[in-house]
Amino acid sequence: MNLAIKGNQKLLGLLFSGMVLMSSGCSEDDPIPMEPDDTNLVELAQSDNRFSSLVAAVQRAELTDALSADGALTVFAPTNQAFTDAGVTDVSAIPVDDLESILMYHVVPSEVPSSAVSSGKVTSLEGAPFYISIDPDSKVWINGHAEVIETDLDASNGIIHVINQVIMKPTMSIAEIAVGYTQESSPEFTQLVGALSRANLVNAVNGGMDDDLTVFAPTDAAFQQLYDDLNVDGFEDIPLETLTNVLMYHVVPSRAFSQDLRDEAELPTLLSNNTLTVDLGELNIEEAGLNTDLLNIHATNGVIHVIDKVMLP
Repeated sequence: MNLAIKGNQKLLGLLFSGMVLMSSGCSEDDPIPMEPDDTNLVELAQSDNRFSSLVAAVQRAELTDALSADGALTVFAPTNQAFTDAGVTDVSAIPVDDLESILMYHVVPSEVPSSAVSSGKVTSLEGAPFYISIDPDSKVWINGHAEVIETDLDASNGIIHVINQVIMKPTMSIAEIAVGYTQESSPEFTQLVGALSRANLVNAVNGGMDDDLTVFAPTDAAFQQLYDDLNVDGFEDIPLETLTNVLMYHVVPSRAFSQDLRDEAELPTLLSNNTLTVDLGELNIEEAGLNTDLLNIHATNGVIHVIDKVMLP
């Protein structure tokens, strides 16, 4: 079953703050790509009305020659609508270095046809990895949010796969993202961050691209329900060993996007000999419901999925 993918728009907006890409008046209907034997990747994109924003960005970032040169590249190409959805309209507002980094994150330095695409980490031309997931319906996703909607547009020097969102490399760890939420006008995860701090587990959910974690993050309301059930005032009243075990039970030692989950799968946790069972039919992890608006919050060291209940091992 395919889970709804709605989360992380806020983070994408923050990353693009002040950055807007050139909007196009061209229609995305009836693209007429050129033949691959006489056109390179840039020319192929120029011939397709869906990519006019992407072409403008490539020109602004001075990447035309690099993407036109002989060789073998794979471009995961966002459509005009993908740029619009990211809230960007004027390429000239983006510093060239930033734009170059964003675009190179969409390029793989080898030719990867759809038949060779598989789940896992892929190193981009920018240097940072992105992550491919294949959901139960065999749809292909990048970083849990961008769906590959068309594949294998052939050029003389590579392949274009079409995606419906701009992908951005994460810049904050799971811990940093959680702390960021506590500082918003409508704060969230205040109890989770406080509990992690008391249990001395903040560093356990901090890290970089070489770390791979999945955190099922209970909301403040979920923690309040736990306090009511235990008849305590807060996490300070829960025995430290118990609190530590509960928190470790919410962390899976792998980077699992929602599309990677499979019904009835058992996920190992940081709490030894304790697993979490997936119920896609009910959109549950154990008895906790997944918040479909806040799935796949991508961090440097993993991914966050928000849940509505504190799970007890």
